[in-house]
Amino acid sequence: MGIYLNPRNEQFAASVNSELYVDKTELIKYTNSRIGKDRPLICSSRPRRFGKTMAVTMLAAYYSKGCNSEKLFADFKISQNEHFKEHLNQYNVIFLDIQWMYGNALAEMKRNASIKIVSYIQEQVIAELKKEYAEYVQEADSSLPSVLAKINSLTKEQFIIIIDEWDCLFREDKNNESLQKEYINLLRGLFKGTPSGAFLKLAYITGILPIKKYGTQSALNNFREHTMVSPRQMAEYAGFTESEVKTLCSEHNMSFEEMQRWYDGYFFEGTGHVYSPNSVIEAIDSREFGNYWSRTETYESLMMYISMNFDGLRQLIVNMLGGQRCCIDVESFQNDITSFHSADDVITLLIHMGYLAYDNKTKEVFIPNEEVRSVFIRAVKNDGWDEVMKAVNDSEKLLKATLAMDESTVAQMIQEVHMQNASSLVYNNEISLSSVIALAYYSACKDYTLIREMPSGNGFSDMVFLPKRTSSKPALILELKWNKTAEGAVSQIKDKKYVSALKDYKGNILLVGISYEKKNREHRCRIEKAEI
Repeated sequence: MGIYLNPRNEQFAASVNSELYVDKTELIKYTNSRIGKDRPLICSSRPRRFGKTMAVTMLAAYYSKGCNSEKLFADFKISQNEHFKEHLNQYNVIFLDIQWMYGNALAEMKRNASIKIVSYIQEQVIAELKKEYAEYVQEADSSLPSVLAKINSLTKEQFIIIIDEWDCLFREDKNNESLQKEYINLLRGLFKGTPSGAFLKLAYITGILPIKKYGTQSALNNFREHTMVSPRQMAEYAGFTESEVKTLCSEHNMSFEEMQRWYDGYFFEGTGHVYSPNSVIEAIDSREFGNYWSRTETYESLMMYISMNFDGLRQLIVNMLGGQRCCIDVESFQNDITSFHSADDVITLLIHMGYLAYDNKTKEVFIPNEEVRSVFIRAVKNDGWDEVMKAVNDSEKLLKATLAMDESTVAQMIQEVHMQNASSLVYNNEISLSSVIALAYYSACKDYTLIREMPSGNGFSDMVFLPKRTSSKPALILELKWNKTAEGAVSQIKDKKYVSALKDYKGNILLVGISYEKKNREHRCRIEKAEI
């Protein structure tokens, strides 16, 4: 047993002894199902603070020969599985935290400039293998894949390889191509080809980024990938599920409704709502709801990415700040942080970093919740989007005026948002009008879900603000008109029976007609209560 070879289970034991531990041990059911199968290689990419390290320490504690974890798992779900003891502490495990090893290598390089990072990683593991397999590992051995292949050839023993932060070198040293090529060669030796197929029992690697698209040179294109775009079987393990969050709130006397408002928003087909584990735990631990996201080291990156000069990127950010969902193409992204060719590439990276959520069914992207929205606002403010910040700061007044049915104030404030953003937003049709109005109603995102082009009665209502489960405010149906009257907009809502789309909604409804006269460059507003 050692740091890298057959580690003990203390780290996972410390986690489960926490009063805020959530049982995710059934992940082991999935990893066990890949043992002995073709391509027993799993890559799970998800944002920081989404439980990646918890997962790998759990797997190491379960599989490693270096410990006895039966009692540790006895009270958790996996212990009821029929294959629980079959794989429990039965394997040679190599556990690598690349972020930690990278930091150690840099520290060593300060004392000895001749040290190479990838060589350092291999040397550390080989040193432990030599202690365990002294008769098979020689002093001159320097290739980890070769050493594992030799041990397997002579002893028939196989290994489970677990790597945390596998993509660290691509993120931390993104411009060092020679280092990346050397690292890829190491991964290719571990995971690709006949020798690795013999000594490898199972591989489980985690990172923020999906596997980089290296084409035919990829060392990892035979992995089963689970990402924030397509989590597949790993969806319920990517974060806390809604039922898990409800249980935590009940146990610790915290408001589930407020937890929803702050941290709900990620959604995976078949699993439902998913929450960031770190945010939920921080809120319960501190007894305070707030923004814990900007404390992660990726915040500075967010500012850099949203400032990139790609056509349409700024508009996408503004639309999503206003609560809109935007269609994007996630397929062109090269899964790194240097090869950006379009706004879609930047937006896709932000999905993988957790700053945006993605609906795989509709192919739409959106800001998931109040916590992340506040991070975007901070980034936009610090990057000098003054006209956008003016609209955001005034949005609470606009919502209050709307709810008070103050038509003249609503028209005047939307007029101001139009003028403030004329330089940054295209404004020449109803679609553009919709973008500006969504931004103007930014503060509504705290209490409402914005639905655009909602099928309603005999047509599609332009914008519906549907109160969230935690809100007592009335629903808003907005109809936008270009070179027509606001009164005509409200009449259309009535004539085409847009209210009928909210048949499952129980509460008050306001009908809001907003028009823009291109010739006079003036807005008009008409607000009426629905007769239901």
